[in-house]
Amino acid sequence: MTRFESLAHTDDPLVGMPDMARLRRLLPSNLDVAGLASRSVADFVGSVNEYLVASGGSPRNWALDADRIAAAYGSDRLLRLHGEPVQMFAELSGFFRTRDGWIRTHANYPHHRLGLCLATGLDDTATAADFAARVATLDARAIEEAAWRVGALAVRVREPAEWEPPAGVVHDETLGASRATPRRPPSESDPPLAGIRVLDLTRVIAGPVATRSLALLGADVLRVDPPAMPEIALQHVDTGQGKRSTFIDGASLSGRATLDVLLAEADVLVSGYRPGAIEALGLKLPPGIVHATVNAWGDVDTWSERRGFDSLVQAVTGISRMESQPSESDDPRPGALPVQALDHSAGYRLAAAVVRALGSQFESPVGHRVSVSLAGVAAELLAGDHVTRSTERIPLPDSLVVTHGEYTTARPALAEFADYAFPAHPLGADPATWE
Repeated sequence: MTRFESLAHTDDPLVGMPDMARLRRLLPSNLDVAGLASRSVADFVGSVNEYLVASGGSPRNWALDADRIAAAYGSDRLLRLHGEPVQMFAELSGFFRTRDGWIRTHANYPHHRLGLCLATGLDDTATAADFAARVATLDARAIEEAAWRVGALAVRVREPAEWEPPAGVVHDETLGASRATPRRPPSESDPPLAGIRVLDLTRVIAGPVATRSLALLGADVLRVDPPAMPEIALQHVDTGQGKRSTFIDGASLSGRATLDVLLAEADVLVSGYRPGAIEALGLKLPPGIVHATVNAWGDVDTWSERRGFDSLVQAVTGISRMESQPSESDDPRPGALPVQALDHSAGYRLAAAVVRALGSQFESPVGHRVSVSLAGVAAELLAGDHVTRSTERIPLPDSLVVTHGEYTTARPALAEFADYAFPAHPLGADPATWE
């Protein structure tokens, strides 16, 4: 097994870095979010150049643009339905004061909302005010443990020193089984990943950003959702561009059989489930496949089985404390990063790891298991520079979005692409087959 840090290839002369002063005004933070974002996108395009060279082609020039990166990272805030902004966080998602501190909750999915109500002794009609009044009488640690026991999402807001970070951002494990013939781009005029098949079993932001990035490079990406619990529709509109979408019940015998057929012809499997979930389904990973995973907590043993989202990782790792605004209170309200930077950065890092693994197969066509954790990205952010927050946030120009029908979405982070190949298909609209 090899373990390495995924570092951006910012010294690549073919990768022109963005205007960092502008990017910091677009993404104002007490931490260097702009630096994290630029490194992550640079890492991705650097991996593409490595892949092109490994496949017998020529590397390309990339000019990273501050506005494009900021728009891609803040895409949920630019999303419009019939020209109107949308609310991506539910009423029970946010910071709430407890008897001895603060918690951060995530209840965007209906089953997570039900779990929160169960963990705190409320019925499922509780409002945000009801929830706030209830948790104000409870200890933060008790709420966290009660939520975990029922599968709900509530964590205690910690100081940075309270969290032991995982080792590294990206892990790569080389597998022994090999593939006979790695796929190459048909010609230099074709997209770099033309012919690569990616089975996408991810949700929310980090995983879908990774697979959307692979689709941007020409990969055939097939996203799979369980029919009984599909992705939130607006979430998919924001991150599903360039991908086809199908429903498969992986818990059924017929569903597993369908997944096995798809996997047998796939080059890449990207999953966002907790460790061991794919194996528990009984799926058969074919020789030479690149299995990429994204998770919340990395190799922190006591947390590996827990669910997590960007906002919760910010709270647990101490980022929320670092982002608190000046206050006369002894316990000021925690803050949040200007965008969900852990998710987006993890997405670009995972995409880069996949592309590098595919590129390495031209010399040694063995399988790879690569993984990225949000907590690992958080550790990198906390270990970086602390910057002076800009007092003025620059508004993003209208040219950074594109409208298809009733939806308006952000353009890709890479300025070389005006748009994705096509808007997000409706969930489940495509057959469970490769093109």
